[in-house]
Formats: sequence, C-alpha cells, structure tokens
Amino acid sequence: MSRIGYRKIEVPEGVTVTCTDNVVTVTGPKGSLSQKMLDGINMEQHENTITLNRTNEESKARHGTMNALLQNMIVGVTAGYEKGLEIVGVGYRFNVSGNKLVVNAGYSHPVEVIIPAGITVEAQSNTEITIKGIDKVLVGEFAAEVRKIRRPEPYKGKGIRYKDEHIRRKEGKKAA
Repeated sequence: MSRIGYRKIEVPEGVTVTCTDNVVTVTGPKGSLSQKMLDGINMEQHENTITLNRTNEESKARHGTMNALLQNMIVGVTAGYEKGLEIVGVGYRFNVSGNKLVVNAGYSHPVEVIIPAGITVEAQSNTEITIKGIDKVLVGEFAAEVRKIRRPEPYKGKGIRYKDEHIRRKEGKKAA
C-alpha cells in the first residue's frame, strides 16, 4: 500500500502556495502554476510545510495523486523540467524556427509541429533538441508528440528517441 499521500511537502524560499476556491496556485521564480484540488482532499499549510488530508475513504486513490501534482508544481516553478530528444537516421534532422519545430524524418514532406505556449525548444545540433518548461505534464506530452512522428524501429534504430532511452535491437534475417 502506498503512503505517498501522507508525505510532507517542503516549500522552498521564494515560493508561495495559496489555495482559494479549491484551486491551488504555486508561484516561484520561473512562473506560476494552478491546479484544481481533487475531490475529497484538503490542504493544510504550516509555515513552509504542506500536508494533504482526505475527507473520506473514497478519496484514498486521489490522495497520493494530489500530493505528487503539488510536489511537481513546486519543482517546476523553482528548477523547471526538461526532456532531451535525438533523431537517428540519414537525412533526419530537427529545425526550430520561431514557434514551429520542423522535423525531417524520412517522409516525402517535412513535418511541422507548433510549439505550445509555456514550452521552449532549444536545438543543440541538427539531431538533438531539448524541450524545457515549468509544467511537467506539458513538457512530457509535447516530447511524446514529437517522438510519435517517427518512433525508433528495432532493426537499425532509426527514428526519434529520448536521450536516455535504450532501444531493444532485433537481429535481422540470416543468410541461408
């Protein structure tokens, strides 16, 4: 049984956490994030420590989820989140121009993806990009959307992958 919901959340210096009308707002040096409190969860704040309590037994599953969401918001406004992507293949490349990411991934046409607000995309080279932002969900969702353009294949390993991702390789046909 998980007890992550009972974890005490430490609020670092320079971060303010407020709860009004069942909406939690976390403001820090990198920006501000808001999240609606899940049903059956109450927040108590004592100086720089936050504890979450559940009002009934039915909200047991949401207890740990709300704790993790609040912790992710605090980390996001202080340090931020980033995901690295790399593209492998002959002629495959990324190109960042304004609020568009242009991906050449072996199709007959380049694929254009609009970068959502709150996300920044930096190109280290033609084959590597870093997606940065304060919202963990938004950063991960956009990285997954870009990866979905050309998933890595198991024979040659060509495609878009996360920087820390390991691709299980298969052996091809053997000569008779």
